[in-house]
Amino acid sequence: MSAEAGTAPGAVVRPAARTTGVVDGADAGRAAAAVALISDRGARIVAVTIALVWHLVIGLPAVLSAWSELAASQVVVGGWLLVTAVGMAAGVRLLHDRPLPAAPLAGLLLAVDVAVFAAVGREHLFSPANWVWGTLAWFFVVVLWGRRVRWLLALLVAHAATALAAVALYGATGAADLARSTMALYGTSSLPAAVFVGAVALSLLSRERAATVATTNAMVAERDAAEHARRERRERLALASAAASEVLAELAQGRADPADPEVQRRCVRAAGQLRRLIAESDDVPHPLFHELRAAADLAERNGLPIDLVTIGAPPPLPVQVRRSLADPLIAVLAEAQEWARVTVVAGPDEVVVSLVTPDRGGPEATGPPPEESDAQVEQVYERDGEIRWTQTRWRR
Repeated sequence: MSAEAGTAPGAVVRPAARTTGVVDGADAGRAAAAVALISDRGARIVAVTIALVWHLVIGLPAVLSAWSELAASQVVVGGWLLVTAVGMAAGVRLLHDRPLPAAPLAGLLLAVDVAVFAAVGREHLFSPANWVWGTLAWFFVVVLWGRRVRWLLALLVAHAATALAAVALYGATGAADLARSTMALYGTSSLPAAVFVGAVALSLLSRERAATVATTNAMVAERDAAEHARRERRERLALASAAASEVLAELAQGRADPADPEVQRRCVRAAGQLRRLIAESDDVPHPLFHELRAAADLAERNGLPIDLVTIGAPPPLPVQVRRSLADPLIAVLAEAQEWARVTVVAGPDEVVVSLVTPDRGGPEATGPPPEESDAQVEQVYERDGEIRWTQTRWRR
């Protein structure tokens, strides 16, 4: 009978114990780092939206209403269209996290700034038709996004110099005109600068927060891992003590005879469990194979020829699942005579461990003693007078 065989009629089947698996938490470090990206993306959307909406809703109607009164209306409208194209292209690249050619775009915007101031004429110098007063600073913010603040300040200074030069050339040097130009520059530049600086500060704070959260979660994960390892060590010690203490106490008190075959089998079974428990703590690629190999080595040292055949590679399995797969076979292996063969067939969603030994226990022999099951592990035991077949099966 092979490991792949199904359950025969009359087989003793122990149903799997259903348990709820532990769900790993999301990677807090990555989630915190994503917060910085999301917050920066939100600020980008705000900047692009303000620039384009202001340009379309306020600038375009003002230009069209004053079309016939502009000194060079074609230049003003052409500049408006050029800035619209630049803003849309820059906005698309910005929202898709693609780098922008900041220097050429900034130079182009400054050229449009000079051309529009020269084309609106003295009559519309301070009117909404001179759309560069209120709109151009927002496009500076868009094309310089992600750069240092001093770049934006440099462009705003160049914009202010262009505006003041136009004011002087048009002869608008009276106190009222100078006050209007000063208020226009302050009112149309302060808000874009504040948004730009605020976005930079928010991005820095988000990154710092992400680093802090990642560090904190790493410390929590290390603490939890240490606590989990401590609990596992205590569990292994308790199991090891339970596996050997009873039979050792009976031997020490004279209540058990070392020559008794049943006592010898109990000792072998306890030794096999101890060997597997010790192997649990080893750091190896396939712990289940390692634990079964440890039990097989012990049987070989006791003079039992044993073959261990493995097919496939098992997925990572919790300790309790590996115990439920291995312990029933170790119990039967303690009673094996003449020879034994262990077969492990493993896949990503199923692991089957089978033990075949000669059947020398007599017709009244039963299956291995009940073992604690866990996580969808099923135990099957069969005997037909010639061989004994024990199988444990785990399914995801």
